Amino acid sequence: MTNSSAAARIPLHDVAVLIPAYNGQADVDMTLASFSESAPIHVLIVDDGSTPPIVAPLIANMKIEVLRMARNGGIERALQTGIDMLAQRGFRYAARIDAGDRSVPQRLAKQRVFMELHPRVAGLGMWTQVVTRAGKPLFMLTPPPEPKAIRRMRFFRACLAHPSMMLRIDAVREVGNYRAEYRSAEDLDLFVRLMQRYDCANLPELGLYYELNEGGISATKRRRQVSSTLRLQLRYFSPVNPYDWLGLAKNLLHLVTPYRALQRIKRLLLAPRASQ
Repeated sequence: MTNSSAAARIPLHDVAVLIPAYNGQADVDMTLASFSESAPIHVLIVDDGSTPPIVAPLIANMKIEVLRMARNGGIERALQTGIDMLAQRGFRYAARIDAGDRSVPQRLAKQRVFMELHPRVAGLGMWTQVVTRAGKPLFMLTPPPEPKAIRRMRFFRACLAHPSMMLRIDAVREVGNYRAEYRSAEDLDLFVRLMQRYDCANLPELGLYYELNEGGISATKRRRQVSSTLRLQLRYFSPVNPYDWLGLAKNLLHLVTPYRALQRIKRLLLAPRASQ
């Protein structure tokens, strides 16, 4: 039986899509409408103090719950609260996605099949097509699938695309859940802690269309993100790992290079892979 045919028969009763949202109702609607699965889909929207509040769209085959935060507290707090609520509801897996991104059909089923077969994997990502707001392909992110390579290069390149991840909820809570200690790098902070006890991996196939939003965290809070990443690198630095040295040099360069210049360089280097 192929992975795709197995996925078509997999129930998703213990999987929930976790999407934090701050305003952007139209992006939330578009993202949730992109999901296509054979089984009913559960969704938890964490409304991080939106004005007006986010409203659950009516989508066939999808049960949507909205958790409203009393005030805007940031994505770290929203994700932490969402994970805790999903645990209380009895879900085993949280499938991350952000408002504005789009899922590939059967993504959830494929990831659940893999994680059921690999109990040591606590986080599973997929390859990601980066697109403009209009949907134009820019470049592909094709990180390594193997846990050993991801662990070795964790600070040198983006080995795990956060909005493409399926997370084992009990493992996330075991290592301390999402935290606000490393603002705007809450995903890398979580992945590093997960990899101290478990494995993280990638399915080497397209699972997500990631919208490059000039108003997103990576753009508007870039200096904070790079600073948090550097602090993580120094905390977990291994002098015998050459990729830790390369990652340190790379992020120091990011700290002094304009965001738009970095994006132009990335597009030039990766654009030929967009059609693959």
